[in-house]
Amino acid sequence: MPKKLIQRFMPDPQKIKNQKALKIFGSVLYNPNLWCLNRRSAAGAFAVGLFIAFIPLPSQMIMASGAAIMCGVNLPLSVALVWISNPITMPFLFYFAYRIGAWLMHRPEQTFNFELSWHFFVEQINTIGPPLLLGCFVCGIVLATIGYFGIQGLWRYSVVRSWKKRRSR
Repeated sequence: MPKKLIQRFMPDPQKIKNQKALKIFGSVLYNPNLWCLNRRSAAGAFAVGLFIAFIPLPSQMIMASGAAIMCGVNLPLSVALVWISNPITMPFLFYFAYRIGAWLMHRPEQTFNFELSWHFFVEQINTIGPPLLLGCFVCGIVLATIGYFGIQGLWRYSVVRSWKKRRSR
């Protein structure tokens, strides 16, 4: 059952509540709905975590925490899922998102020659920025939708399968 598998990897709620970075959320962390694991909270946490993973800003974990609190979904699961875009996978994910955005905007792909200057940074934000942001938004929405409905379906399949096993005994 997905619940048992997910709970095996979930951290202790008390450890998370004691994290210094999450102190900005105050007493809302003591809401028991943020820590329970059911089909709705797991699917919502997958949607939140996968969407936030494609936001090209630092502090994705704090953004995922805030979104999980606002949506009332499983907090540890949504925070853990933003690590899909870790320092190793981030260049590949954001390059893919940039290509999707450039394709949607009907723009040719820009060549990238790194130069350490303010002029280079401003120029790249103006040329690469819009397709990257559009691609990140589209990829985030698509993955969040797939994650939400995928977990809903997997959870439902697991429950039905366990009912059938129990009935056949």
